[in-house]
Amino acid sequence: MPPAITVEDLAKTFIKRRSLRDTVTHPWRKPETVTALDGVSFTVQPGEIFGLLGPNGAGKTTLLKILSCLIIQTRGTALINGHDTQREEMRVKSSIGFVTSDERSFYWRLSGRENLRFFASLYNLPPARAKQRCQELLERLDLKEKADHAFMTYSSGMKQRMAVARALLHDPPVIFMDEPTRSLDPMAAKHLRTLVRDSLCRAEGKTILLATHNLAEAEQLCSRIAILHKARLRRMGTLAEARSWALARERYVIEVAGLNGGWGRNGGSAEAYEFPGGRVVAESVPGDALTRLRADLDPGGSALTRLLGGLMQRGATIVSCTRHEASLQEIFDMTVGEEGAAS
Repeated sequence: MPPAITVEDLAKTFIKRRSLRDTVTHPWRKPETVTALDGVSFTVQPGEIFGLLGPNGAGKTTLLKILSCLIIQTRGTALINGHDTQREEMRVKSSIGFVTSDERSFYWRLSGRENLRFFASLYNLPPARAKQRCQELLERLDLKEKADHAFMTYSSGMKQRMAVARALLHDPPVIFMDEPTRSLDPMAAKHLRTLVRDSLCRAEGKTILLATHNLAEAEQLCSRIAILHKARLRRMGTLAEARSWALARERYVIEVAGLNGGWGRNGGSAEAYEFPGGRVVAESVPGDALTRLRADLDPGGSALTRLLGGLMQRGATIVSCTRHEASLQEIFDMTVGEEGAAS
């Protein structure tokens, strides 16, 4: 089955605005440019939730706008279900729904129901089908009670749910979501995540491209993630693969009781101990009954066996030994930090 989304060597450069004074005083000066995307390539399979992560200004929204045919790329190719975003704009637009946080794209004096019916007409839905679809979505997104109130009276969370309803009007197979839960309270955000994962993706087989700053949300929803930073794609893979980016070694947290002195450097009670295959750092507070150790070890198990044996030889009792799985926050911080240091 071909990919639902294909992005190849995508790049976008914007010309910086010049002040009137600068334009008059230096009319022949070459305008400065800003690179929003630089050679981005990836594919998303049908029925997949793909997470797009990155700090502000990384290029996430620019990428979604290119895929939605709202702006044109400087270089590269973008395909939605095999349709080129530049040459087959109408086919692409009929295949996608775009959830944005831009409240200005609604008509504030119209009711929620009137807004949805207007946008349904832009998708050429027959009147009877449009009426039915609007009612379904108003109920599905808990907007039925305020459906006939003016949009301007809606809370930020209700406006965001209206954006989701609008994106689903024509039942598109591919949905782009730009920070969909940003304005929602915890319960509404949980309801929307359940809708995305269980209903849209698993039950209906829709493809979701999710741009988010909420790393916990990406961890719950996404089968794969990509990290954008400074216009370039820095990392991409499954969550399991992502955790392998964070640590070259396996990390364990070990709690021990009765650890005798002399285990650290220089024969004393220093905080660090290095040995072939690993490094151990004591994280306990002086006077605690237990000593907590953080161990970064070579994979395979032999280094862990050697460490535990050494601790018991020093009279320690192993209370617990837990392997630490890097969180998505740690992975994100490491990736952004690496690129910041490199630049």
